[in-house]
Amino acid sequence: MTVTVFTKPRCPQCEATKRQLKRQGIAFETVDLTENPSTLEQITQAGFRQAPVVITPDASWSGYRPDLIKQLAAGAVKISADANTQQTVLA
Repeated sequence: MTVTVFTKPRCPQCEATKRQLKRQGIAFETVDLTENPSTLEQITQAGFRQAPVVITPDASWSGYRPDLIKQLAAGAVKISADANTQQTVLA
């Protein structure tokens, strides 16, 4: 499973998300949005307005969401069919 965390420097929610992913044993890649302006533009156009943005094969969300991280570890997070809302649906 590929998990990507889009972060920015000095972001407490980003650090908390990475700590929780590690605690749950979930491997992830980190992308610093300040070093990738085109990626930041894509993330913003997709409707995300806060960091971190977490993208998995089946879900996406923004902000520190320990509840979703725990459910991701349990395999119970799926994205809704309406990609325009960026809403995460819990299975």
